[in-house]
Amino acid sequence: MTSITWGVDTIILLILSGLTKASLLFIVAAGLSLVFGVLRIINLAHGSFYMIGAFIAASIVTRNPEGPSFWFAIAIAPFIVAIFGWIIELAVLRRIYRSEHIVQLLATYALILILGDVVRMIWGAEYISISFPQPLTKPVSIMDSYFPSYNLFVIAWAPLIALFLWWFVYKTGIGCLVRAAVSDAEMLDALGINIQRIFSIVFTIGAFLAALGGIIVSPMGSIGLGMDLEILIEAFVVAVIGGLGSFAGALLGSVIIGLMHSFGITIAPRMAMAFIFLAMVTVLIIRPWGIFGEKER
Repeated sequence: MTSITWGVDTIILLILSGLTKASLLFIVAAGLSLVFGVLRIINLAHGSFYMIGAFIAASIVTRNPEGPSFWFAIAIAPFIVAIFGWIIELAVLRRIYRSEHIVQLLATYALILILGDVVRMIWGAEYISISFPQPLTKPVSIMDSYFPSYNLFVIAWAPLIALFLWWFVYKTGIGCLVRAAVSDAEMLDALGINIQRIFSIVFTIGAFLAALGGIIVSPMGSIGLGMDLEILIEAFVVAVIGGLGSFAGALLGSVIIGLMHSFGITIAPRMAMAFIFLAMVTVLIIRPWGIFGEKER
């Protein structure tokens, strides 16, 4: 146990740190839940898109570290990874939609290994670091303490992504078809709707969100091999707690895990991860399909 002074400013900083973690997790977990909700595939390669997005951002930023290259990276890198994800969906996943879950898991796990080797061949095995972009380099004052301004920028992304997904799913024609595909994909296919195109769009959006998360996190730590598995585990915990296929569940699960991580690593650093998995196990015991999830038919 660590000895800390529990003032109001300390609690506020811990909450903000937890929300920073929650925002990153939500961006990645929302894409994971979207893909599972529509395609019914647990995409283990989701973390690989996150890692590739971070490496592409690092390549762009390191070419011109003093300029606005980070904003250029955040504007184009997710689209690059989204196109790459679309190619993978077309070449690999489209062929295994109707296969058993074990086949899908093995195929996406194979993609983890392949994409990991591709990243190693292109960028090498050394860790890469990039600096915070301008004008988010200086901390902001909160009472008697300071908090990184970049973290506030990260926190702002979660409501933006949640609003975008709500608009896409409930206010667009494609979103209407996506909801129909979740309810009864076979009936939609029987009506002559190109269900494969809907699957491709959904998977591409999932890859886009994963890459966006990797780009946003890139100035906050080292970029290297293995970061795909780390985020994949945490995103799955979030999705399981909230309910696979539920955006509201992904948002709530992200906040729960983010705050538990922030307070847990402060109170008992060695037990921080144990607290997170304890929360997941507790939810699975009480409600196996997640807080906002639905029972499989």
